[in-house]
Amino acid sequence: MDAYLDIETTGLSPNYDRITVIGIGLPKGKGLQVVQLYDSTLTKKRLADMLEGVSKLYTYNGGRFDLPFIHQRMGLDIAAHVKHHDLMHDCWQERLYGGLKAVEARLGISRESAGMTGRDAVLLWRRYQDTGDQEALESLLAYNREDVSNLILLRRKLGRTG
Repeated sequence: MDAYLDIETTGLSPNYDRITVIGIGLPKGKGLQVVQLYDSTLTKKRLADMLEGVSKLYTYNGGRFDLPFIHQRMGLDIAAHVKHHDLMHDCWQERLYGGLKAVEARLGISRESAGMTGRDAVLLWRRYQDTGDQEALESLLAYNREDVSNLILLRRKLGRTG
């Protein structure tokens, strides 16, 4: 089974920063069910359980960011257990450079969270942690959910079926 993964963090360094949300997109019928791990559900065991049965994992820049971050912070080497496919490299073959949002815009993939960035995700997490602001948490989760959901759209637009 194929799956899609995206993480949110408090910064760019796995040495100093931490993971705040892991979103995993799993096939459900003709659609995608996004499961999100955060707070007390963000554990190595839970993540490993979610990836049980996954034969191929799709990310965007996951080979340089998401998977090494997870390995460093959680001690789980996903690439040792699941075949990984980084869609960023497919984009480069099509001369589509930049972050996920820039590539989505060039391919006509829309977002409800248009204009929101990874920095905004950090600030939303801090607001949630500092004040318990549930709206901040919901905005962060919606942003991550859209990142994960758009990976399957990106894969389809690129014509990557295998």
